Amino acid sequence: MERERSLEDLLRGVGNPVDLLRDAQALPYTFPVAPEFTNWRDEQRSWRESCALLDQSHHMTDLFVEGPDALALLSRLGVNGFEGFGPGRAKQFVACNPEGYVVGDAILYCLGGGSFDLVGHHMVLDWVEYHAESGEYDVEVERDENSLLRQGPPKVYRYEVQGPLAPEVLRRAAGGELPEVRFFGVAEVVISGCRVRALRHGMAGQPGFELSGPWEEGERVLEELLRSGEEFGMLRAGSKAYSAANLESGWIPSPCPAIYTGEKMKPYREWLPAKRAGSLGGSFCSEKIEDYYFTPYELGYGRFVKFDHDFVGREALQEMAERPSRRKVTLVWNEEDVKEAFGSLFEKGGLLPAKYIDLPLSNYATLPYDRVEKEGRVVGVSTYTGYSYNERSMLSLAVVEEEQAEPGTQLTLLWGEEPNSTKPTVEEHRQVEIKATVAPVPVAEYARISYRKG
Repeated sequence: MERERSLEDLLRGVGNPVDLLRDAQALPYTFPVAPEFTNWRDEQRSWRESCALLDQSHHMTDLFVEGPDALALLSRLGVNGFEGFGPGRAKQFVACNPEGYVVGDAILYCLGGGSFDLVGHHMVLDWVEYHAESGEYDVEVERDENSLLRQGPPKVYRYEVQGPLAPEVLRRAAGGELPEVRFFGVAEVVISGCRVRALRHGMAGQPGFELSGPWEEGERVLEELLRSGEEFGMLRAGSKAYSAANLESGWIPSPCPAIYTGEKMKPYREWLPAKRAGSLGGSFCSEKIEDYYFTPYELGYGRFVKFDHDFVGREALQEMAERPSRRKVTLVWNEEDVKEAFGSLFEKGGLLPAKYIDLPLSNYATLPYDRVEKEGRVVGVSTYTGYSYNERSMLSLAVVEEEQAEPGTQLTLLWGEEPNSTKPTVEEHRQVEIKATVAPVPVAEYARISYRKG
């Protein structure tokens, strides 16, 4: 049987990882959930004004890690502290390469009895699975791919109930008061006779819960949630609305994984399938792939870093902690410049239009990177772009120099590629400058003030 081509094989054939990713022929990613149940504008509005139900059962991957050394494995790879981490808790698990740059992040559930569930995009799950297989750990891993890759249904259903009325909907569905649970705490509730794991957090920067359980019970739970949500104006949110929810909560879901370079990472690249390569897009151009990497501090994960244990990247992060860091911000795009970019689609006479701005999510590569400038000097990168109906604005999440990070600072974003890459998602276009105002992250007031309290 022929060995599957690895990422290292792919890189060996092209040399510079940036060239490989810039012209990657990956097709647009589609969430395997209905695009809209009503319309994405009302669906976005529902998580700000009433309640939204989002189905997360299909687009994420689960990696179940179990065994006597499961916690030791996760502690060795996670920058997070694990003191007191036990059943009834979850955390945003962040992993770095040996140089302290982020490989990825995911949600980690402690299921008890030496069993854990790591949920999210494949980047960090691949990293954990590789170490489980290659290291001397007494663990077993089971991977449940997303519905685009898996044959048959998932093992676990996962529903998000988000919005100011989410607690009321869940009380009605559970038939009584909810257990007191802190942010990222996990409680058990019973819905329609089914035991449901309820994680308190929110993808849209609003109060809410992530509900999960065995797939076989998912339809019963969903029916009860929909019935309970009727009087509170709850709407189901499709993939269009959901794809841009993180713009309001401030989470960057697709930082470039720090895996493409470094001799210490070579064994991992030799293990990792070539299809994981991804695609790079946007106006930020550097010949060094390392310029696309982020530290935990730049992504707002500094509060997770705990030097009370030994983990991959620890020494590098200790040095980084003493140095100035760029800061994550929200950029609010100038509405007149956005209108002009859209208007260029209707100009005649041979002038190329601006790069098409899709709504509500405007990314056209798995790894979006646009230049952010101040008086012609690059001061940061913008990484995730879309439209918030709640803010009535085009927003992007960016990482900029500390002195440019104060709310109200005026910056300029360069939209589009030069030269145009050969990605299938890129049409012939011209670059345009769009003025942008720095705003807090998260941009949603509730997320900034109350999101993590309790």
